[in-house]
Amino acid sequence: MQFNRLLFAAGIALAATTMTACNNENKQEKPAETAATKDIKGENVTYKSDSLSMQGYVAYDNAVEGKRPVVLIIPEWWGVTDYVRGRARQLAELGYLAFVVDMYGNGKVADTRDSADAWAGAFYKDAPLAKKRFDAALNQALTYAQADASKKAAIGYCFGGAMVLNIARLGEDLNGVVSFHGNLPVIPTTKEALKAKILVCHGEADGFIKPEEITAFRKQLDSLGASYEFKSYPGAQHAFTNPDATANGKKFGIPISYNAAADTASWNDMKAFFKTIF
Repeated sequence: MQFNRLLFAAGIALAATTMTACNNENKQEKPAETAATKDIKGENVTYKSDSLSMQGYVAYDNAVEGKRPVVLIIPEWWGVTDYVRGRARQLAELGYLAFVVDMYGNGKVADTRDSADAWAGAFYKDAPLAKKRFDAALNQALTYAQADASKKAAIGYCFGGAMVLNIARLGEDLNGVVSFHGNLPVIPTTKEALKAKILVCHGEADGFIKPEEITAFRKQLDSLGASYEFKSYPGAQHAFTNPDATANGKKFGIPISYNAAADTASWNDMKAFFKTIF
């Protein structure tokens, strides 16, 4: 009888141990099952810049309540494409309200290098026009209940990178701007006008940007005591963040290509930068 009691007690202990082990296993698996649910909402947006109809894009996480920082995106010289809409959704996943700026109006997308060059060229010649188009998009973005008007930034790709740098130097009230493989034009500005902190993500093998342009750009910002970072990525050509860049480079005969390492590194640098400005 005593032996049976001991055997029964041992069975109970073994069962308890087994159940504990199973529970521990379940607890280890639980985090993956209960990861925060995201509900990324993305939609085309029609707004106005004077009498011109603009076709932008907004994205945000609908599963999150409350206000969040606003990040505007100025696209490459092609216009508002699926690529930049995808970037807006990525920003929404990070907790931002992302708004893609239609710089050209009517949602125009260039399908040739010549048309892209012509449309983008107008804004290099007239920087205040770029700021005007940007302001129209910013005003629209701030109409969303989720928008925190005290926390605003802008990022841009190629042409868009140059534009966010110019807009910052024209005195736009932003916490910061990020240029991804953007051109580096130098336009007049002052220490008082330049409110935004700056992050430049540059490809070291970018054939569109001459070393003297980098020197002139950095010299201007240094002379103003500007708060900026200049990151360079080895082997990265122009348009290094866009997976379609390699095919487009071959199609249009231009030195652009995708670089996965630089894409990942620059996105991580942007995330770290945003943590410092927000």
